[in-house]
Amino acid sequence: MRAVLCNAFEGIKALSLAEAAEPELAADEVLIDVHAASVSYMDHLMTCGGYQMRPALPYVPGTDAAGVVVACGDQVTRFRRGDRVSCESWFGSFAERMVAKESSTTRLPANVDFIVGSTILQTYLTAWYALVERARLQAGETLLVTGAAGGVGLACVDLAHLLGARVIAAVGTAAKAAIVRKYGAEEVIDYSREDVRQRVKAVTGGEGLDVCVENIGGTLFTTLARLMRWNGRLMPIGFTSGEVPSLAMNLPLLKNYSIVGVFIGPWKERFPDDAGRAAETVMAWVGEGKLRPHIDRVLPLEHAAEAMSAVANRSTQGRIVLRVR
Repeated sequence: MRAVLCNAFEGIKALSLAEAAEPELAADEVLIDVHAASVSYMDHLMTCGGYQMRPALPYVPGTDAAGVVVACGDQVTRFRRGDRVSCESWFGSFAERMVAKESSTTRLPANVDFIVGSTILQTYLTAWYALVERARLQAGETLLVTGAAGGVGLACVDLAHLLGARVIAAVGTAAKAAIVRKYGAEEVIDYSREDVRQRVKAVTGGEGLDVCVENIGGTLFTTLARLMRWNGRLMPIGFTSGEVPSLAMNLPLLKNYSIVGVFIGPWKERFPDDAGRAAETVMAWVGEGKLRPHIDRVLPLEHAAEAMSAVANRSTQGRIVLRVR
């Protein structure tokens, strides 16, 4: 089968399009003809060797895909050959076929195509886990999302707006303001040129934030740590700045706010039934038009390096998708 291979943990330059052996099917997995695969920052980070996991080399990058089930393991009960599905795994989606755990696979509604379907699980399921499971976000609360125009960030804006929160979107360039407003942000802060502390105080009337979904890390995280409200929830979800921040613990102590980690992978592994139900809800809301995944652009599989470069440079809005078939 055709596949993108990562031959060394050296990022984009180590990627090549080649023939690869089809993946072997385990008893609790489904084998999928991949039609589309979305590209995430996590995919880039893993190819650089900077992620928590390092697959054996060479490996096929890519977490999320959508396609058609062609075979099922002996223990699989929810799917059969021919089902249209969205799926995810730690890696393997940038290929004509991939395997995914039954628990990490969800049926696509009839009106959701493969391009859109490939973008849903990592982005919107992460948003669900962050906002619903971890933050217990309530209607009327004030939420700030950093990296708000990216895949996960925009999904958080979209879902929080649907849940009735007041959303503040923090973006890295003025060019990204329009997309986050379209998805429900009431206020937009451009942290490349604005004083974040002063802007947050101004738009919250000095009250601060109930919930903050923080994708960037570094000094932005430490600034926002001083802007949380009493009983707030500050949620580190990623460190795209490359700097993992430290925190003076007197800050959460004085305002009784919580630091709430968001790492969806172990949650799905420990609580697959909960994750499966959440995925079905998210997918249904996409099918009903309540949630609207945004496609930045669609590229052929052989342009995976170009897609990865755009993600690494943070020039994307929503998700880039690779068309595989």
